[in-house]
Amino acid sequence: MGDLSISALWAVIGLPVSLLSLLYFVLNRRKDVVLQDKVVFITGASSGLGEALAEAFHLCGCKVVIAGRNADKLEELKNRLESRKEDHHHSPVVCVLDLEDDELSEKVHQAVGNVWGRVDILINNAGMSYRGSVAETKPEVDKKLMAVNHFGHIEITKAILPYMVKQRSGHIVCVSSVQGKLPIPHRSAYAASKHAIQAYFDSLRAEVDHQGIRVCVVSPYYIRTNLSLNALSADGSAYGKVDQTTKNGYDPHFVAKKIINCVQQRQDELILAPFYVKLAICLRVLAPWLYFKMMARRARKELVMNNNLNKIK
Repeated sequence: MGDLSISALWAVIGLPVSLLSLLYFVLNRRKDVVLQDKVVFITGASSGLGEALAEAFHLCGCKVVIAGRNADKLEELKNRLESRKEDHHHSPVVCVLDLEDDELSEKVHQAVGNVWGRVDILINNAGMSYRGSVAETKPEVDKKLMAVNHFGHIEITKAILPYMVKQRSGHIVCVSSVQGKLPIPHRSAYAASKHAIQAYFDSLRAEVDHQGIRVCVVSPYYIRTNLSLNALSADGSAYGKVDQTTKNGYDPHFVAKKIINCVQQRQDELILAPFYVKLAICLRVLAPWLYFKMMARRARKELVMNNNLNKIK
């Protein structure tokens, strides 16, 4: 009965709230932010979306700090960006770090303070994915997903935030996932880490608004990267496969362009997903009972598929 009451309430207020939101965005549309010479710190820049973001921001004339674990790939990216001949392009700065480093904050300070001494835009992009059931997943896997996808971003943000507070300006972008809003079966640890990111940065947005700092959470659908290939399985081993959903996902350069637009337009949130996924997110709020039944059905279907694959093996 409680679910029915909540659904009925949303049915009544949903349309007025939507119209009010549309009016808000129309009245608050401002001139786009000029990105030329902005200092941009990007994590997970050695591949995938992070690499595409580095290329896109550098093309806009930004001073980019490219951070990641793979020093060779970061140097390769730096050399490729430096090969551009345009006068307004700056030489990228490489910052080799791991989101589980004990000296993570110190490495961030060294990369920022020793070069430009400021950060205008922080892109929290690095992360890892996961595949497995709750019952079979080792606690160490749950902890690692939270350490990389949540606590690592928090530490980097806290290291950079003082620069933005001193400047009384800045934009923090956190690349989450639609699974942070719409959890699905066999992604529990990943979805939990993205839920945590959503909540944390929603709180941060409110706290720093009066200091001229913007916070945006980006929730993309599947992107064509190696995220699933490098994902952890329930026992902590590499998943080692590129899912079909990932193969059919968005091009990283398309997502990077959308994120740049998001920064230029000072958006607080971006859900980059097909219409039916956005509809499912609404369904989770308007009719949670229906969403729960759909996910239970999906879980049973995946269980049958996995059992059949195991029989073939």
